[in-house]
Amino acid sequence: MATKLFVGSLAWATTDDSLKNFFSQVGAVASARVITDRATGRSKGFGFVEMANDADAQKAIQELNGKELDGRAIVVNEARPMEPRNGGGFGGGRPGFNRGGNGGGYNRSY
Repeated sequence: MATKLFVGSLAWATTDDSLKNFFSQVGAVASARVITDRATGRSKGFGFVEMANDADAQKAIQELNGKELDGRAIVVNEARPMEPRNGGGFGGGRPGFNRGGNGGGYNRSY
Protein backbone atom coordinates (compact mmCIF):
# COMPACT_ATOMS: atom_id res chain seq x y z
CA MET A 1 0.00 0.00 0.00
CA ALA A 2 1.31 3.46 -0.95
CA THR A 3 2.20 5.89 1.83
CA LYS A 4 1.89 9.64 1.25
CA LEU A 5 4.60 11.95 2.56
CA PHE A 6 4.50 15.73 3.06
CA VAL A 7 7.62 17.52 1.84
CA GLY A 8 8.12 21.10 3.05
CA SER A 9 10.66 23.91 2.58
CA LEU A 10 11.03 23.22 -1.13
CA ALA A 11 12.97 25.65 -3.31
CA TRP A 12 10.91 27.57 -5.89
CA ALA A 13 12.86 25.79 -8.64
CA THR A 14 11.93 22.27 -7.50
CA THR A 15 9.76 20.42 -10.03
CA ASP A 16 7.67 17.25 -9.87
CA ASP A 17 10.42 15.38 -11.73
CA SER A 18 13.29 16.59 -9.52
CA LEU A 19 11.26 15.71 -6.42
CA LYS A 20 10.53 12.22 -7.77
CA ASN A 21 14.19 11.65 -8.72
CA PHE A 22 15.37 12.78 -5.27
CA PHE A 23 13.04 10.38 -3.43
CA SER A 24 13.76 7.48 -5.78
CA GLN A 25 17.22 7.26 -4.13
CA VAL A 26 15.61 5.50 -1.16
CA GLY A 27 12.81 3.48 -2.75
CA ALA A 28 10.05 3.16 -5.32
CA VAL A 29 8.08 6.37 -5.86
CA ALA A 30 4.45 6.03 -6.95
CA SER A 31 3.96 9.79 -7.51
CA ALA A 32 5.49 13.17 -6.69
CA ARG A 33 3.80 16.56 -6.91
CA VAL A 34 4.91 20.09 -6.08
CA ILE A 35 1.87 22.17 -5.09
CA THR A 36 1.51 25.38 -7.10
CA ASP A 37 -0.59 28.51 -6.76
CA ARG A 38 -3.55 28.41 -9.15
CA ALA A 39 -3.31 32.07 -10.11
CA THR A 40 0.44 32.40 -10.64
CA GLY A 41 1.56 28.82 -11.27
CA ARG A 42 4.43 29.40 -8.82
CA SER A 43 5.40 26.73 -6.27
CA LYS A 44 3.91 27.13 -2.80
CA GLY A 45 7.09 25.64 -1.31
CA PHE A 46 5.70 22.22 -0.45
CA GLY A 47 4.61 19.01 -2.10
CA PHE A 48 3.62 15.40 -1.66
CA VAL A 49 5.42 12.18 -2.51
CA GLU A 50 3.70 8.83 -2.53
CA MET A 51 6.08 5.97 -1.81
CA ALA A 52 5.18 2.50 -3.12
CA ASN A 53 5.20 0.93 0.35
CA ASP A 54 5.42 1.80 4.02
CA ALA A 55 9.01 0.56 4.44
CA ASP A 56 10.25 2.92 1.69
CA ALA A 57 8.25 5.77 3.20
CA GLN A 58 9.83 5.29 6.64
CA LYS A 59 13.27 5.06 5.02
CA ALA A 60 12.62 8.32 3.14
CA ILE A 61 11.61 10.10 6.35
CA GLN A 62 14.72 8.89 8.18
CA GLU A 63 17.22 9.48 5.39
CA LEU A 64 15.89 12.54 3.55
CA ASN A 65 14.46 14.73 6.31
CA GLY A 66 16.86 17.68 6.66
CA LYS A 67 18.75 16.82 3.45
CA GLU A 68 19.39 19.47 0.82
CA LEU A 69 17.36 19.54 -2.40
CA ASP A 70 17.91 22.38 -4.90
CA GLY A 71 19.83 24.37 -2.27
CA ARG A 72 17.33 24.05 0.60
CA ALA A 73 17.08 21.69 3.55
CA ILE A 74 13.74 19.94 3.17
CA VAL A 75 11.30 18.66 5.79
CA VAL A 76 9.84 15.17 5.28
CA ASN A 77 6.91 13.86 7.36
CA GLU A 78 4.07 11.42 6.91
CA ALA A 79 1.16 13.35 5.40
CA ARG A 80 -1.90 13.89 7.60
CA PRO A 81 -5.42 13.61 6.20
CA MET A 82 -6.78 16.89 4.86
CA GLU A 83 -8.98 18.81 7.32
CA PRO A 84 -12.62 19.16 6.26
CA ARG A 85 -13.36 22.62 4.93
CA ASN A 86 -16.30 24.91 5.52
CA GLY A 87 -18.68 25.47 2.64
CA GLY A 88 -16.90 28.62 1.51
CA GLY A 89 -16.90 32.31 2.32
CA PHE A 90 -20.60 32.96 2.05
CA GLY A 91 -23.37 32.44 4.54
CA GLY A 92 -23.44 33.08 8.23
CA GLY A 93 -25.36 35.90 9.81
CA ARG A 94 -28.97 35.73 10.92
CA PRO A 95 -31.41 33.60 8.93
CA GLY A 96 -33.84 35.62 6.85
CA PHE A 97 -31.71 38.74 6.70
CA ASN A 98 -29.67 40.10 3.80
CA ARG A 99 -30.48 37.33 1.38
CA GLY A 100 -29.13 38.16 -2.03
CA GLY A 101 -28.79 41.87 -1.35
CA ASN A 102 -26.04 44.14 -0.17
CA GLY A 103 -27.77 44.54 3.18
CA GLY A 104 -28.21 47.57 5.36
CA GLY A 105 -30.06 50.72 4.47
CA TYR A 106 -33.65 51.77 5.00
CA ASN A 107 -36.40 49.55 3.65
CA ARG A 108 -39.62 51.37 2.98
CA SER A 109 -42.70 49.29 2.47
CA TYR A 110 -45.47 51.47 1.01
